[in-house]
Amino acid sequence: MKYHPKLSSLKGHRFPGSIVSYSVWAYFRFNMSLRDVEDLLAERGIAVSYETIRSWVAKFGQQYARSIRRDHPIPNDKWHLDEVVIVIKGQLWRAIDANGDILDILVQSCRNTRAAIRFMRKLVKQYGEPRVLITDELGSHGAAKRQLIPGVEHRQHKGLNNKAEVSHRQTRRREKIFGRFKSPRQAQMFLAAHDQIACLFRPRCYTLSSNSYRQARSDAHSLWCEYSDELTA
Repeated sequence: MKYHPKLSSLKGHRFPGSIVSYSVWAYFRFNMSLRDVEDLLAERGIAVSYETIRSWVAKFGQQYARSIRRDHPIPNDKWHLDEVVIVIKGQLWRAIDANGDILDILVQSCRNTRAAIRFMRKLVKQYGEPRVLITDELGSHGAAKRQLIPGVEHRQHKGLNNKAEVSHRQTRRREKIFGRFKSPRQAQMFLAAHDQIACLFRPRCYTLSSNSYRQARSDAHSLWCEYSDELTA
């Protein structure tokens, strides 16, 4: 991450905006705890407590995620929906498109039809109706689809939903670092930011040449700089 003169100060913050931006980026980009980021900054001669970093992450993580989501291109019209159990006795519902880009996530207490309808309604309101919906064999998906988007093609088979299954891996890794998510609210806030930021900085390298990958990485950092500038606008 480069130093940005426009981020020399943030109102109400003692540290330069470049340090705030770097801390938020490092926390969401890598599988690091708050204390790991604190140590990373300390090695660079910057004495910041992990509690201060926690406040930066909570305050600015959602702002970065909203900016990324705002500028995201129109998603593919083939959606993959899946749910996974998290340790706080909840269900994490996640939707991705056929390109592997995260559409949205929602933490709920159960995996019944009511929960599926709530999540699917949120997606349709934001992106419109898909052309194809792919899910596993959970009956709640089919019931919600028949009620909200009956005309959409629905493919319901576990083997077809590997993209969504793979997308849960990063969640599992962060869950292990946390020990567990402390509450549904904390999980929702963290993952809503993490999915967008991590996706921006993790282009699918196996589909790109080395030059294309480097360009995609450079573009991601350029976008991050633009979003950082918006914090002081």
